[in-house]
Amino acid sequence: MAAPADKAVRLTSLSPGAGCACKLPLAKLEELFAAVGPGLRPASGDLLIGALEGDDAAVLRLDDARALVLTTDFFTPIVDDPYDWGRIAAANALSDVYAMGGRPLIAVNLAAWPGDGLPIALLGDVLRGGAEVAARAGCLVAGGHTIDDPVPKYGMAVVGLADPDRLLAIDRVTAGDLLVLTKAVGTSAVATALKHGAFQQSAAGVGAVDSAVASMALLNAGASEAALRAGVRAATDVTGFGLLGHLHRMSRASGLAADVYAGRVPLLPAAAELIEAGFVSGGTRANLARLAGVVDVDPGVPAAVSVLLHDAQTSGGLLLAARADAVPELLAELRAGGLPAAVIGRAADGEPGRITVHAGEPPG
Repeated sequence: MAAPADKAVRLTSLSPGAGCACKLPLAKLEELFAAVGPGLRPASGDLLIGALEGDDAAVLRLDDARALVLTTDFFTPIVDDPYDWGRIAAANALSDVYAMGGRPLIAVNLAAWPGDGLPIALLGDVLRGGAEVAARAGCLVAGGHTIDDPVPKYGMAVVGLADPDRLLAIDRVTAGDLLVLTKAVGTSAVATALKHGAFQQSAAGVGAVDSAVASMALLNAGASEAALRAGVRAATDVTGFGLLGHLHRMSRASGLAADVYAGRVPLLPAAAELIEAGFVSGGTRANLARLAGVVDVDPGVPAAVSVLLHDAQTSGGLLLAARADAVPELLAELRAGGLPAAVIGRAADGEPGRITVHAGEPPG
């Protein structure tokens, strides 16, 4: 359950970026990579996926049957309940391993906490939430590192294991693949409204927060396993760059364009209404600006839905590119696991990275 609005410590009020697990804007990230230059290793030899591929994690081959998957993620509070924040942050960090087709083995905590002003017991609740989710994933948590910082932050560094011949990567989409999204979007809209005290203990507000927390704390383990069984080779998890931002990276890396059918994209409860009320995070606005030159939106798409396609997600679902003949069984398995999975579009020949968002239904 979400923390009550009158909770003594409102963690979201301590987070200037609350509303999303905000990544560095994509343009600045690319500028940073260019500045570092040869200090970042591209894939070569046993380094199957390195820094320059733009994927969700680094992958190092150990032998013909095993590859290590290494990732890290952390962020400021996006909910007020410290236990929920811990659960969400852990699920978010573990997600990068699942997005590569791996399973997490071991993690260490990364935490920043004010030496004065916040009870240390709250950090204990955060770590307890993270440990609970890691245990569900079968991932050991072995210590970590904490620093004194006026703005609280929490996350994990994670090591996983994958089959080097069955890796999921962003550059393996083929023309005609159907695009499958496994979770609803809108977490940033809900978190932004929560930060601004918009819900005021209303039943609808509490329900919206609870739905968002449940989605963010849900592991992508089942979705990853289903994707591997369906023969999927291309995937990413949907986080701070939003659905269209991550799809842009996938399609550009694969040399393809993409069509998205807005009405097919699952939305969290109340997300569209919150966008209409103005609860748009800074991360979402940055995504809209960054993608303006590569995304074409049909005028018939509702404005709020168009914004939600850019919503800066925290611990979102997996975006899978699957062969059309594998999709019925894949969808059935995902939905049997309780996921609101849907076919939201298709990869196509065209300008690499160009996305067209349609208001109508796909042909056929």
